[in-house]
Amino acid sequence: MSSYTGDVEVGGAPDVRELPGLTISKLAVSEMANNAYLLRCTATGEALLIDAAAEPEALLALVGDAPLRTVVTTHGHWDHHRALPQVVEATGAVTVAHPADAADLPAPVQRPVEHGDTVAVGEQVLEVVHLRGHTPGSIALVWRGTGDAGTHVFTGDSLFPGGVGNTQQDAARFTSLIDDVEERLFGALPDDTWIYPGHGGDTTLGAERPALPEWRARGW
Repeated sequence: MSSYTGDVEVGGAPDVRELPGLTISKLAVSEMANNAYLLRCTATGEALLIDAAAEPEALLALVGDAPLRTVVTTHGHWDHHRALPQVVEATGAVTVAHPADAADLPAPVQRPVEHGDTVAVGEQVLEVVHLRGHTPGSIALVWRGTGDAGTHVFTGDSLFPGGVGNTQQDAARFTSLIDDVEERLFGALPDDTWIYPGHGGDTTLGAERPALPEWRARGW
């Protein structure tokens, strides 16, 4: 069984998870301790990067000699895409993001995606889930592994251990985000679904589900 924990530190080594069909490497970068995730299809070797947040040299070292085909940006906040131009220039990867946040990115979005679209990494498929609230165009990516690989979701800053993402005390934005998270993640996926957030440690839907009423009541 993999020794993966999801606990990484800025300046430290990536934590690598080997799953049937997909290898996930998690790296922490920048003074904001952003998580960047490299997904590699084990059959083809093709790779996809989630959030070229900062430190392009570290991200390119993480990619290594893998053919990086795609960089997905989970949302438009500055700390999640500062290395995007350098990574794209070095690799020729296609940029992917939701059109509602595209104008905030420092590189053109070559492939805009909407809720329900899919993004491929080699033979593996990621489902796009639009989670409105942290930003208008925040997205999560869902990978449904075969066999005992389980379900894995990369949530950006929309879901963390202990709550949903920051909505700046805006009641309408909070309601939108928690509604989407409840319906599109908790309502659609099993409790053993692994959550990979944009900062900090990982969690599972099952670990967080009992707290949903508390989150809604507190309003953040």
